[in-house]
Formats: sequence, C-alpha cells, structure tokens
Amino acid sequence: MKTLKEIHKELISKEKSVREIVNESIEIIKSHEKRVNKDLDEAENINAILGLFSQEFIDEQVEKAQKMIDEGHANLFTGVPIILKDNILVCGEIISAGSRMLENYVATYDSSVVAKIKESGGIILARANMDEFAMGSSTENSAYGVVKNPIDTSRVPGGSSGGSAASVAYGAAPLSLGSDTGGSIRLPAAFCNLVGYKPSYGSVSRYGLMAMGSSLDQIGPFANTVEDAEAFFDLISFHDPKDATSLKDEFRNKEINLKKKIGIPKILKDESIRKGIEKEILEDFETQILKIKSAGYEVVDVDLPNIDKALAIYYVICPAEVSSNMGRYDGVRYGLSIPGKNTVENFTNSRTAGLGDEVRRRILLGTYILSAGYFDAFYNKAVIAREILKQEFQKAFVSVDAIMTPTASIFPWKFGEKSDPLAMYLADIFTVPANIIGSPSISIPTKKRENLSENILPIGIQLTGDILEDKKLFKIAKEIEAIIQK
Repeated sequence: MKTLKEIHKELISKEKSVREIVNESIEIIKSHEKRVNKDLDEAENINAILGLFSQEFIDEQVEKAQKMIDEGHANLFTGVPIILKDNILVCGEIISAGSRMLENYVATYDSSVVAKIKESGGIILARANMDEFAMGSSTENSAYGVVKNPIDTSRVPGGSSGGSAASVAYGAAPLSLGSDTGGSIRLPAAFCNLVGYKPSYGSVSRYGLMAMGSSLDQIGPFANTVEDAEAFFDLISFHDPKDATSLKDEFRNKEINLKKKIGIPKILKDESIRKGIEKEILEDFETQILKIKSAGYEVVDVDLPNIDKALAIYYVICPAEVSSNMGRYDGVRYGLSIPGKNTVENFTNSRTAGLGDEVRRRILLGTYILSAGYFDAFYNKAVIAREILKQEFQKAFVSVDAIMTPTASIFPWKFGEKSDPLAMYLADIFTVPANIIGSPSISIPTKKRENLSENILPIGIQLTGDILEDKKLFKIAKEIEAIIQK
C-alpha cells in the first residue's frame, strides 16, 4: 500500500484524480467484501467492511477534495481514503457499533475527529466491522459475522477494531481509525502486521465516539508506517471544548528530551509469565532488543512490581463503566425497540434481542461490581490499585524514554480455538496497562509484509511512553521501526 506522501504526490502532480484514487479503493473493497460485492465468493470474503458510506456523501467529499487540490489548498490528507470503526459517528450515515441494537441507527451529528477529517479534505469511505460495542479481542463478537485476518483467513485479526485493521492490511485504504479501551488498536495491529497507536488519554476527542469505558477509551490510527500514524494523530489531536476530558493546548506536546534508554519490565524474566508467551514471540523480542542495543539505545530492566495486576484492575473498572454506559440502550430512547406488556418487559425484550453474549456478560459483571455489597470490595480497590500502578510507571519514566514489551503474548488464533472468555481476556495482558494509566502506546510490526504467510505469522513489539509524551514516543518509534525492519 502506498504511503500518504506517495498518494499526495500522485494527486498534486495530477497523475491521478481524487475520483481515481477513491475508485481504486472501492474496487479493492469489492474484491474482498461480500457486503459490497454480492457476487464475491464467500471464501474470499474478509467481512472487514460493514458498508460503504452513501454515494452522495462520498461524491460530495470527492468534489471538495479535488477543488482543494485544483486551487492549491491541499494538505497531506486531501483526497486520501479513510475507513472508520463502526462506533465513530458520521452525520446522516448508519453507525451500528457492530450491534443489532443500532442496526438502523443514523447519526445526527459528526464526531469531532470526523469533522477534522472533513475539514482536511480526507475521504471518509466506509465503516469497519468490530466486536459489538467494542467488547472483545478478536472481532468474533460482531452481530454481523466474524472478520478474517487477511494474512491467514483461518485466523482472527484481533479486536475490537479488527475491521479497521484488516481493511488497511488488505489495501482498502492507507489509514483507518479504531478505538482502544484495553488494546483494541494495538492487538489488531500486531495480528495484521500494521502500526497501531493508542494516544495519551485526552489527546484525541471522544466526542461522537460511542462510549465503552469512559476513563479508558481513546480513538487512534492504523497505518502502514509510523510516519503515517504520526501524521494522522497530528490531524485528529486538538483541544475540543465538546469533550470534558480533552486536554487543553498547554498540556500537549511536552518538550522532547531523549535519554536513548528503553526499559524492559523485570517481570518478563519471571518463568511463570514467560510460560504464557509463545516461544517464537519471546525469541523475536530478544532479537529486537539486540538490534536496538546495536543502534545505540541502552536497554535496562525496570521494576513495575504490580504490572501483573493490570489485567485484574482493567476487568473490574472496564465492566463497571460498561454497565453505566450501556444503560442508555433501553428500547425507548433510540435503537432497537421490541414492545412488551409493560416498561420492564419492553426493556428486557429489546436488550435480549439487541445485545450479544459478550456485551451481556460485561454488563452483568459490571452491574455486580457496582452493586451495594461489592462496590467497596471490588471497584474502590481497583481504583486505588490503578493509582499505585500509575505511580510505578511514573517512577520508571524518570530513567527511561519508553517501556517495551511484546504487543501480544500469542499469535492470532484460529476461529473457534478460544471459546473460554477468560482465555480471550488474557490476550490483553501487555496492552491494558497503557489504558489504565493513560499513557501513549504503539505497536510496530517486526516483520516485513512480503515475508508473511500462513506459516510465518506477524509479531508486534509495543512501546509505551510517559503520559502526554506522544511526540517523543513517535520519535523513538520511527527510529526503532527503521532498526527492526532492516
């Protein structure tokens, strides 16, 4: 897939028009998606795209972008096709969050990130399949069917932003947006051999993102290179008065002060932890450490004694926030409504028909956690533990620029291999800490796309930076990307 700069050059030189660039993307989507091309053989169907946006909307964007180019007002994103996760609102278009509950819901306003893309002349092309309401690590929980991994279609692409990742991986667009609550961008990026970025909490507006865990969610980009991911982040990162958690300008872009030091959590030497990591992933990780050292970085052990509690903290706080956020889908205000004999039956009928097993599981778990007898025992303790973990990371960042781990402890599994929800939750073991503490985190592929096959699966390394040091993390990530992909 071409980079942003390559597409921009084609457009500015008039080698191609915006219409031609967009049509190329649509043809690629048609060759992979049965929902867009009904004649496509089911075996070729990736099911990453739930639908193209309306022709009228696409045409309007194409005309605007071409006019910007013709008048000399184009930027790096003008005329570039972009795919959105199906939980980011686009005014006048269906956005379902991968759920039957919102199957026919038409957004009444634009999310702030969509407004910024429109302003830039980017072409918002399609909505990507996802785990229902972003709850899952494999995109097997969508109400509209599983998403296949383009590298090996017998395997999952990761989740919950699996459609956003898979569509970029097979070349539908150079960029897509996902949301990351506990690894939902970085895990699919690792499984699909892409760059995936989870920004610092508050650096990208959540206005117009369907909430899952409000203190954890962040919108972020998928791209083929760190440079493209950084450019997309720069576009969508701004102070937004519509989002109470959006950072003001004075808190953004801390001064970059590189120590050239990467930290490795000491716990990665613990045999009980290493047993849970695929042997080949561990070997690859050790190889990347050697490469980074040879390029002049100092790699040191850092003590994060409670990092092994991160998963437990996450699966208390996140379901509690899910329980609260999902209360709005009541069969009355909007979304699916199946009337009953009374209000309670109406509520029960609508949610039973509209919500899948994983969503119901997390609502029940979260409601239990927040109930009168268990709030102090579970939720309050998790909040305290969260602060302790945050302090441990802050202490580590005094001496290192970033903390490195594998992105995932396992390879993308085959469909049906993980039927136990707890086994699925363990896939997030390395990704959830960044969401708990609010730090930026990036997954970078260690293998080149052309070297992958059904027998050679992708592996990602994850770099996590200090809170609000997004630009510093990107600088390190670009250097490391160049080192590990030689």
